[in-house]
Amino acid sequence: MRARPRSSVPPEVAALEAKLDSFDAAERGASLAALNAMAADGRVALAPTDEAINLHCHTFFSYNPYGYSPSKFAWLARKAGLAVAGIVDFDVLDGVEEFLSVGAALGLKVCAGLETRVYLPEFSDCVMNSPGEPGISYHMGVGFPRAQLEPTQQAFISDLRRTSERRNRELTERVNDYLSPAVLDYDADVMSLTPAGNATERHICLAYALRAQFVFPDQGQLHHFWADKLEADVSGFDSPTGFQLQLLIRAKTMKKGGPGYAQPDSGSFPWLAATNQFILAAGGIPTHTWLDGTSDGEQRIEELLQVAMSTGVAAINVIPDRNYTPGSADTKLANLRRVVEVAEHLGLLVVAGTEMNSPGHKLVDDFGSAELAPLLPAFQRAAFAVYAHSALQRHAEIGYMSDWATRHFPKLADRAEFYQEVGRRLQAGREDTTSGLSDSASPDDVLRRFG
Repeated sequence: MRARPRSSVPPEVAALEAKLDSFDAAERGASLAALNAMAADGRVALAPTDEAINLHCHTFFSYNPYGYSPSKFAWLARKAGLAVAGIVDFDVLDGVEEFLSVGAALGLKVCAGLETRVYLPEFSDCVMNSPGEPGISYHMGVGFPRAQLEPTQQAFISDLRRTSERRNRELTERVNDYLSPAVLDYDADVMSLTPAGNATERHICLAYALRAQFVFPDQGQLHHFWADKLEADVSGFDSPTGFQLQLLIRAKTMKKGGPGYAQPDSGSFPWLAATNQFILAAGGIPTHTWLDGTSDGEQRIEELLQVAMSTGVAAINVIPDRNYTPGSADTKLANLRRVVEVAEHLGLLVVAGTEMNSPGHKLVDDFGSAELAPLLPAFQRAAFAVYAHSALQRHAEIGYMSDWATRHFPKLADRAEFYQEVGRRLQAGREDTTSGLSDSASPDDVLRRFG
């Protein structure tokens, strides 16, 4: 159903790794325990920890093109020797506890977050990072210390899930009209593709590809159907249900100009300030997301970040791999370098990752490339700081956005320096050593805890 990266691992290991993507949490846990035991006695090689990081990987709790669970990504990150790894899922915190727990078991420094979309009234007439949608911005919270929330926080995130599902069901109804007779039953055809009922547009695209193959078992008829509906020759695509077709379905039917598209407005998504209020209350770090610097809004990046910071933002997320062409000093690379420079000048953490919610996205960026090597130190500082925040907030309530942090480090640049030092010193799997630290502890007290 879903293509997976090629693997040369032994069959026994490959079988256990495949079970890490099971929708059954118990099966994932048992498989991980077996793999960890094999690593401990040398039957599976784990790379030494190096400098690479990836703090933005979607899991199957929102959408991952290879079906990766939080356990699977943590295992692959540990095998690859990542210094810090982080997950981000759309509109839910369903993978947080699993990822933090598995990271500790594997001796991997981890953090977990959430991505959603928000409305910025100050930029209501500008496109930012959501193409064709003025006022709408993708937005994140990183370093959530736990998935258990207070009632008001739970109400907010539950509303995110309900709103997303309602939007997807309405989209499916519109696309059904256009793709008839390949029509979907949302509950049977879409929700069955998810482990916890949080479907995305990408799940819907896969469901349409599978449904059309069922309705048109003859390949010639199937190709004719898609050629008519999508106005493209699909006969040379990777498979009748593959990623090429899924991406085309999304582009032609669900994006701007397609029959399923509905233009969002100020009431379509929560406002930025309210979302950041939720993220802060839940113990996360509000994080602005950046696309490529080419939109009207992102060309006003200093103003945009000042607006974001006024509501609590203390970090910015970038996806390096889509922002440069190897061997070419192009405009997007210049924009990437500039946004990192601007963010660091403002004291913002620069969170980086590959996203992994579409085929072809890498497990880890090529930080040895001439384009990314100069930016790696900034990405590392942020990664260690977010990891330290996650541990300190979870076990001692003195994370990056806490009153304790604000009191001792009113300047964001000083705060980033302290927390990244804690993140470097803190031993993966020993995060509970931060327990017992109190609000009366000094920064030196915290650092002495870790040598």
